[in-house]
Amino acid sequence: MSRIGKLPVNLPAGVTVEVAADNTVSVKGPLGTLSQKVDSDIKVEVGTHTDVHTGKEVPAVLVTRPTNQPRHRSLHGLYRALINNMVVGVSKGYEIKQELVGVGFKAEVKGQVLEMSLGYSHDTHFLLPKEVTATAVTEKKGNPIVTFKSIDKQLIGQVAAKLRSLRKPEPYKGKGIKFVGEQIRRKAGKSAGAK
Repeated sequence: MSRIGKLPVNLPAGVTVEVAADNTVSVKGPLGTLSQKVDSDIKVEVGTHTDVHTGKEVPAVLVTRPTNQPRHRSLHGLYRALINNMVVGVSKGYEIKQELVGVGFKAEVKGQVLEMSLGYSHDTHFLLPKEVTATAVTEKKGNPIVTFKSIDKQLIGQVAAKLRSLRKPEPYKGKGIKFVGEQIRRKAGKSAGAK
């Protein structure tokens, strides 16, 4: 069995899961609703299982596969992970923080548009999807930090990757857009005055 696929997805309070006839899984929670089409071979059912820590029956989503074919094995873990991401998204949400490192780098949020000054001759305007909210904070003598929040893990990751691609961190001074806590591999510059 897939080690990830066989794990049940525990449902926190306030989260409900419905499986439609066409194998579309809808997850509804306090922060919103997400849905995902699941391959017709993979069986998704809402049931209960015994919690290891408390010994009580808790509601959970169970994902099973029909055979041990390589295709079914790979889909088994994938769909279990996607369903788990949706459950976490609608109950807690996701957050990604990025830091703009560079002299004169600025960030400001106006509605769904992120306006940034990234050291180019022009300002950069970054349009956000409606499912993602952003805040920009600049503290004194600190770099601007942009925080994205969303219930969709896939979408928020894509938005963060797209923003980083606008100005990737360079290895000499570390200028660019990086994730908070990300370690940039640094290189030494040219050695002064070669003889």
